[in-house]
Amino acid sequence: MSRHISFERLHNFRDLGGYPTADGHVVRWGRLFRADSLGKLGGADWDRFLDLGVTTVIDLRYPWEIDAKGRVPEHPALAYHNLSIEHRPYDQPSLGPDVETGPFLAERFMEVAQDGVKELRQALDVIAAPDRGPVVFHCASGKDRTGQLAALVLALLGVPDDVIIEDFALTELATERLLADWRADHGGRCPQWPGYGRAPAEVMRLFLAAMADKYGSVAAYAARELGADAELIAALRRNLLEPELAFRRADEADVPLLVGLRDAAARWQIARGIDQWHPGELGEDHFRARLADGEVWIATLGTGGPVAGAWELWWDDPAAWGSTPGAAGYVHRLMTARDTAPPGTGRRLLAEAERRIAEAGLSLCRLDCLADNAFLHTYYRAAGYRVVGEQSVKSGVGQGTYAVTLLEKHLTAG
Repeated sequence: MSRHISFERLHNFRDLGGYPTADGHVVRWGRLFRADSLGKLGGADWDRFLDLGVTTVIDLRYPWEIDAKGRVPEHPALAYHNLSIEHRPYDQPSLGPDVETGPFLAERFMEVAQDGVKELRQALDVIAAPDRGPVVFHCASGKDRTGQLAALVLALLGVPDDVIIEDFALTELATERLLADWRADHGGRCPQWPGYGRAPAEVMRLFLAAMADKYGSVAAYAARELGADAELIAALRRNLLEPELAFRRADEADVPLLVGLRDAAARWQIARGIDQWHPGELGEDHFRARLADGEVWIATLGTGGPVAGAWELWWDDPAAWGSTPGAAGYVHRLMTARDTAPPGTGRRLLAEAERRIAEAGLSLCRLDCLADNAFLHTYYRAAGYRVVGEQSVKSGVGQGTYAVTLLEKHLTAG
């Protein structure tokens, strides 16, 4: 999914979804957006904005900026909050060329962290409110004030600093259009300050370092200065992180679902030039047989939520490994639902399969993939698997015989 959302007049509208947290979760897509001034919305842009289902807008600008440039259009579905987090105005375009962008803006961010305590806490409360729909927050360019609030929220969710820095620097992709708007508003002149419209990674790197030096971390700052307690952080996580995956054994009622999931995965592979699976080659009889002689597991987003993926777990695999019952668990048809599964789902399914195998008292997880599938080789090696051999004449549905690479992983108890 693309992080930037295209508008005619908005240049820096981005989805904060998809970012990983240090504890293995993922920020949900379509729940939290950052943007430049929504006062520019109109026409087709307005329709595009409404299609996102946004329910809440947080405007971080000064009231006088809103008076001059306008606010998001009023709409019965939109709650609007003006929370001006900056209290010491300054004129960026008029700064001298000798002002270093990184240190200067990092110092301004520290001022906002000190001055804007009330408004920053209010912004967090708005984002964390129960049953809150998608939220967008913005300033003028969607760069500094917006970038600082984005960093605060991501840090409280547990997103690592290097990812927060990368997100901040994505504004660089909008710099030329932001500059073009400024020049159009000022008779074709260019701003005096070369840093205007820029968002070099150094700014956020210096700011996070300064926060760590003064408070210990952004999270510690939020706890001490904003009163961001465990309850608030839990509410942010409920609203903004993908739900935990729930796992259940498949049964007869799931057979059509499994066929559809496998066919969708096959189409995804073919679209990317991977000639391994083909739609229609495994029908309901296949999955009924697997239910009878092994285990088939389904993952959902939360208990009873949409399906995120599935896999087969066998306790013997003579076609690839020879008949060695009790030696290992064998993972087959690891499938993810591309339209609902968050990034990293495949690895989480694999980890759950490994847990199930270890729970059964076995210390090896084994799998195979086509010998010429370099993508999967790399994927499984990154997950801790090692190549232990090759089976040159494995039989498969619709493919005759073909060569597969054999991989295994030693599991540790607990």
